[in-house]
Amino acid sequence: MDTGGHPLTGYGPAWKGLWEKTGWWHSFELPGGEVIRGMNPLEVLKRRIAQFPIAADLRGKRVLDIGAWDGWFTFEMERRGAEVVALDCWDNPRFREMHALYRSRAEYVQMDAMEISPATVGRFDIVLFLGVLYHLKHPLLALEKVCSITTELAAIDSFVLRDGLDPNAQPVLEFYETDQMEGQTDNWVAPNLACLMAMCRTAGFARVEFRNALLYSAAVACYRKWEQPGVAGPVVELKSAVHNTNHGLNFDSRRDEYLTCGFTTKEEKLTVKNVQPSVGGYGVRPISVTNIGGDLWQANFKLPPGLTPGWHDVSIAVFGGPAHTGPAIAVDLPLIPCTPRIIGVRDGTNWASNQLDLKSGRGIAIWCEGLPENADRNNLRIFLRKVLCSVEFIAASGETRQINVQVPDSIGAGLADLELRIGNSTAPPIQIQVLPAA
Repeated sequence: MDTGGHPLTGYGPAWKGLWEKTGWWHSFELPGGEVIRGMNPLEVLKRRIAQFPIAADLRGKRVLDIGAWDGWFTFEMERRGAEVVALDCWDNPRFREMHALYRSRAEYVQMDAMEISPATVGRFDIVLFLGVLYHLKHPLLALEKVCSITTELAAIDSFVLRDGLDPNAQPVLEFYETDQMEGQTDNWVAPNLACLMAMCRTAGFARVEFRNALLYSAAVACYRKWEQPGVAGPVVELKSAVHNTNHGLNFDSRRDEYLTCGFTTKEEKLTVKNVQPSVGGYGVRPISVTNIGGDLWQANFKLPPGLTPGWHDVSIAVFGGPAHTGPAIAVDLPLIPCTPRIIGVRDGTNWASNQLDLKSGRGIAIWCEGLPENADRNNLRIFLRKVLCSVEFIAASGETRQINVQVPDSIGAGLADLELRIGNSTAPPIQIQVLPAA
């Protein structure tokens, strides 16, 4: 029976009073066949979720429903077998009533969308972010937070500009300071479709797929990983992967940080649309792809949100071919206490032991044991006569590591103490002979 605009039957004065006072946003089909008719009819709710590539059987999957409201999408995901967390910024009594009525096991969390992170809510195979984006003053940051907790797919729909459904248009975002959007004060932005898709890519999703438009709403499916690469395809070799500003291997996930990768391939006409880098298994769209000369290319891209602390492999593919994995990077790894020891120093040009000949240059090579695995040119400090030198290169992790250093012009001839520091650890100094330039 469809109770529609009539008082609910069989659920007592409390239900009736609550419904008549506050109304319903979602519609529900109740046990026994009755229907609660909300602002969103059942057929509309079913059509909204059908826009996304979400399986009918979700057993073994974790799903987060952000902005759950009355909970129809939460309970639909649970009906499909998923472990579900429903999240909203307020405690909705209608959600709790339906939760009890359905005997739901879904967890209900009151939290602002801007508080979402892997630390606060965990990680989810699928995240529903339906009808929320335009209510937030910081939409791009919100999308980054959604990306950080998504491991497979984020289903996102948003209000979009009425004439803004061309995915190839110039990205445009309208901002509403007060009530310019239909007199409502809880809507801050309206992107066109091109802007919505661009923001999702910029937030860190590898692939963003336009799925459908309903009235003034656009639905996009956002994937964390590239499509499964083919067994055959263009050959690519990843040569380097470093921080794009300090050229080290350590990254801080709290910051907006980027990688620079050098790679070789015989392919030509590479662009941000056909180069597919990944970090820790998560794909991310490049912001630039540049030919350095010949077969050598460079790609710059964002550190994918949501990486766990530790070491993460970096890989790259082109035109959907097989990926090549290169050096790993360290994310949110502190320096551990260590006992470094300098075991050798040589002139960087003539290779003479324990000396620097200024006639041939100002480079020295140092060999050191006992360094932590994530030692790099930014956390390693080399001093000659207490003057800081420039670390130009440090070899990949190993028992003994080579460090190439440039000595400042202020260093003249004579005996000089060479010191190495990393974090709070210091190697015993050794003495080298600096020979005059003339």
